[in-house]
This record gives sequence, C-alpha cells and structure tokens, in this order.
Amino acid sequence: KIASVRSIVGVFARLESPVDFEALDDQPVDLVFLLLAPEGAGADHLKALSRIARVLRDQDLVAKLRATDSASAIYAFLNEEQASNAA
Repeated sequence: KIASVRSIVGVFARLESPVDFEALDDQPVDLVFLLLAPEGAGADHLKALSRIARVLRDQDLVAKLRATDSASAIYAFLNEEQASNAA
C-alpha cells in the first residue's frame, strides 16, 4: 500500500528469463503481477490478488500470455478473462 496511489493499479510482466522463486511447484517464475493500492484500500487489494490467482488457474490463458509479444493482446486476454469471471 502506498499513500500517493489513488486507486488499485495492476502491472503485469512476462520475464524474458524465468527466475527461481522457490515456488511450491518447483517451477521458475516468468509471469509477474504487481499490485499497488492506496493506504485506505482496506481489503480491496486482497480481492484483486484473489482475482489474479483465479485468472492464472486457467492454463489456456497462461499459455496465451506466454505465447504473445503483443502488449495489446495481453491486455485483451486479461480483460476478456475478467469479463467472463464477472458474468
């Protein structure tokens, strides 16, 4: 949480070289999300984190995120998934 942030912001990165993060599945990390939230966000950042975790359970979406170099395609994939989860 950061005082100067006005709303929850998510940043996605796909790493060129995966990093050993000592994950439970022993797989290196190549997809990273950063969440920034205002200090007064309450539990909203936890809801956002939960949504990201749900989205990344979809192995087809994860494959799409790894397969494209297009920032607009990645944005569309993530927004498409968000819309289908809201329905």
